[in-house]
Amino acid sequence: MTTDGTAPDDPVEQIFAALARLRGRRRPRPGEDGDTGHGRGRHGHFPPGGGFSPWGGGFPPGPPPWVEGGHGRLAGPARMRMLEALAAASDPLSVSELGDAIGVDQPRASRLVQQGVEMGLVRREADPADARRTRIALTDQGRSLVRGFRGERRDTITTALNGFTDAERAEFARLITKFAEAWPR
Repeated sequence: MTTDGTAPDDPVEQIFAALARLRGRRRPRPGEDGDTGHGRGRHGHFPPGGGFSPWGGGFPPGPPPWVEGGHGRLAGPARMRMLEALAAASDPLSVSELGDAIGVDQPRASRLVQQGVEMGLVRREADPADARRTRIALTDQGRSLVRGFRGERRDTITTALNGFTDAERAEFARLITKFAEAWPR
């Protein structure tokens, strides 16, 4: 069983994991990395009808539910990937490891961590192997937030698979996992 109670051979879980790997490997489009647009549309607004992301979808109109005060401080895809990477890690990550996991450079990862600390979603801890280094971990609030948007994505995947047979689900999961593993970094 995974940490959320799903079986590791569950096609929905396999598809979710493959999509997460692909999200971490893609390069952000201009204005999408969260520095200025905070994951919003081209003109700084959330897309009409909600939806927000090809991976999440299904949200009501306006900003997604995890956006603080509707201003998008967490809406940037890189910030979401940061929280997901920390949730998936078995131990806290260094800033460099976190940057590698989400496909951003070390200065960008540092800014994301600082914003996460300010929002109470992540915390810095001393590295037990080297007290001069810090590790980054989710807070309880951050973990709760990740469970919320991960649940939304799983529900979306499950809905998309409604017309598939069990054999088709398993084959699709196998193929998209193979595709994600082959995707260049």
